[in-house]
Amino acid sequence: MTDGRSWLGNWKARLYERVRKHGYDSLTAFAEARPTASLVELAEELGKDDVAGVQVFGGLVAEAERSKQLTRLVRGQLVRELHAYLPNGWPPVEDDTNRFDIAQALARWSSYTPETHEERVKQVRAALRARPPPPGWRPLGPDDELLRTLLPDEEA
Repeated sequence: MTDGRSWLGNWKARLYERVRKHGYDSLTAFAEARPTASLVELAEELGKDDVAGVQVFGGLVAEAERSKQLTRLVRGQLVRELHAYLPNGWPPVEDDTNRFDIAQALARWSSYTPETHEERVKQVRAALRARPPPPGWRPLGPDDELLRTLLPDEEA
């Protein structure tokens, strides 16, 4: 967490300067090299005291919109949330504790969904609840076969 310094000055320039210092020419490339890292982890790697996860996500959305890769970003964010809340993969039994963890992951994912994809995300959440993935399913990135089936690319 930052203490507010992340919003001081030209934070967008600072964010991209840090990305370049890490050897990447885009925030997307930086994030995709760490497909299971949370937004907070990405932000801390770029600047523990002066970069916030929400800034990283905002930059990722802007880049995804420009490159018409928003659906891929949405899938990637689900991967990040599943790794945070279901670190051992999809649970074999959906008891109260596991249902809560699944709900947290899906709710958190929904909170990071751009408005253009809200309806599709609702459909994916319903599909995952109706037909849970195999036990231990743990996607490693946005190109996971099941994720691409649930949320296929539709951008032109």
